[in-house]
Amino acid sequence: MNIKPWITTIASAVVVSLALTTTAQADHQFAFGKGDRAVFDYARVLKVEPIVRYVTVSTPVQECWQESRQYTVNHRPRTAGGTLVGAVIGGVIGHQFGSGRGNDAATVAGTVIGAAIGNGAARKRAEADGYYGQSTYSRPVRRCATNYQTHQEERIDGYRVVYKYHGQRYSTRMPYDPGERIRIRVDVRPVAG
Repeated sequence: MNIKPWITTIASAVVVSLALTTTAQADHQFAFGKGDRAVFDYARVLKVEPIVRYVTVSTPVQECWQESRQYTVNHRPRTAGGTLVGAVIGGVIGHQFGSGRGNDAATVAGTVIGAAIGNGAARKRAEADGYYGQSTYSRPVRRCATNYQTHQEERIDGYRVVYKYHGQRYSTRMPYDPGERIRIRVDVRPVAG
């Protein structure tokens, strides 16, 4: 039996098997981005349109004003002087009547009656002069409140970019205005089949 043809056949099968395995691994790496060398180029920008949305903005504004606040003051007449003078005079007059223990009772009764008369006279004099009763006054009070003013503002959410590369038109959305040209990634890979 000749062994040389068998060795040649086995060696050929191993070489073909290694070649197929290497090609399959290369395709697998390319498909999943391992060992992928990206190619970049520039394309001409044809049109850039801002993508605008409108938002409502509320701003707090403090507003202050003056208003009048009323308050009431009760006036009590100063009758202490009149009451005291009336008590003294009534006590002196009451002391003139009676003798002994009756004299003391007359003095006390004269003092009480004199105090009441003096107090009444002082009140009448205070009412006549306008010092008795209530008075209403007003004073300025500062009031403040916070109100909100709203207005619409434009906000740019991004840019719609139309560009041309090798005679073909493409469009994309970008967060910024790219200018006159845009950097693009060119995907070059073999087509299977």
